[in-house]
Amino acid sequence: MTTPRAVGVRISYADVPPNVTRWVEETLGSAVVSSADQVGGMSPGCAARLVCADGTRAFVKAVGADLNPHTPILFRREIAVLNLIGEHPLWARLRASYDDGDWVALILEDIEGSHPDLADDMVMGQLLEAADELGVILAERTVHGATGRGGGYDAGLTDQHTIFHQFAATLDDLAACPGAPVPEWVRAEAGSWAARTRGLAEHAMTTLVHYDIRIDNLLRRPTGEIVFLDWGAAGVGPDWLDPLLARLERVDQDWFDASLASSAPLARIGDDAVTTWLVGIGTHLAVRTVTAVDVNLPTLQEFRRTESARFLGAAARRLRA
Repeated sequence: MTTPRAVGVRISYADVPPNVTRWVEETLGSAVVSSADQVGGMSPGCAARLVCADGTRAFVKAVGADLNPHTPILFRREIAVLNLIGEHPLWARLRASYDDGDWVALILEDIEGSHPDLADDMVMGQLLEAADELGVILAERTVHGATGRGGGYDAGLTDQHTIFHQFAATLDDLAACPGAPVPEWVRAEAGSWAARTRGLAEHAMTTLVHYDIRIDNLLRRPTGEIVFLDWGAAGVGPDWLDPLLARLERVDQDWFDASLASSAPLARIGDDAVTTWLVGIGTHLAVRTVTAVDVNLPTLQEFRRTESARFLGAAARRLRA
């Protein structure tokens, strides 16, 4: 059975400042009588399922800049995106948000369910169908174009065009990081892989993408429907990106390669583009394991090492095929 690989160290709801918890109770209209802290994901902030005295249930996320200076930015982006796309059963509804310039908090609909077991072919099939539907719905709700630069909104979205160029720059400078866990076959052709990765940035970038589809950001309702959580990485990118991420749980299996043909966007861009993306992100994560400085994120480096090895291993397998 698959379980989340991204598991951080969070504060509990009891550790959240009183001004934030007071806002939660005032917003919900009832005193919180129980909280169940959640552990998935990398944020050092609180993530808790709450039950109020009147029976109201809610999910609350809260973080302060003192815990990690970057995480409040992710929370603000999530608030902006959820306000933009509104309500839909594919994601948890945003009920209210709080921002005092230091602490940022969200009250979300509490979704009944658990992380999906993506080792189950049926459940994986449900995820792929849900990812396809997500792309359609997001396109409908950003019909004027998800440019993030005057195209109808600017929510501080991540920009995949810039990210692809960052991946390429990492490959260009790979010789400067001899300690990064990057295989020799990548180092020997780093310049070529950098050029291919820049080619990905030429793809159309007009789609709102979740960009963080992984098991700890997914719930499966008791009735089987998949729900996408945590929109802090959402941005503007190509239409094939979310379908690709939805398949990454099995990137180290032949199933991954065979599954690409079932996605119209992935079939359109072809195998070379998928392999190039795996090399780009895998190398970038590997270099970050020796260059990044993380505040209150003690498990993030091991996550980077594990994911980098999976992505680069998958790229090597695909090149041998």
